[in-house]
Amino acid sequence: MSEEFLVARTVVNAPAAVVFDILADPATHMAIDGTGWVRDPVDREPLTRSGQIFRMGMYHDNHPNRHYEMANRVEVFDRPRAIAWQPGTRPRDIPGHPNPDDETIEYGGWIWRYDLEPAGAGRTEVALTYDWSRVPERDRDIEFPPFEPQHLDNSLRHLAALAERA
Repeated sequence: MSEEFLVARTVVNAPAAVVFDILADPATHMAIDGTGWVRDPVDREPLTRSGQIFRMGMYHDNHPNRHYEMANRVEVFDRPRAIAWQPGTRPRDIPGHPNPDDETIEYGGWIWRYDLEPAGAGRTEVALTYDWSRVPERDRDIEFPPFEPQHLDNSLRHLAALAERA
């Protein structure tokens, strides 16, 4: 694959502000997730600004710990137009790390981004982008994207269901 991003789109029958507020609430991320990896938030405060860090519980059969945390840094916060975050990990959470008190977060270079555009009365076009173009070559020992592309469509379907019930 020559491109280093995936984009999926849908139209949600809800205003952009409603969709944005769902995305800005870490408590909804498990319900939105299309991969099945995201679990409960460690940090439950709503997202309010760029630079904010929120941690999420995760699970993946192929992760060394199976249960782990991702520390996500909000990269874009433009209510109600766009929100994006970059996942990272603390090296201390990797088995065998010599310093269990290390709070440093290392970001992998991939970004989750949602762009919201009005699409008529009470409707919003949502574009979900998974961008791995900034992943350093040294960290490309896994295949990108590390999931099937339809997981983006699954996420948008879940997001639409939440927003349309709100």
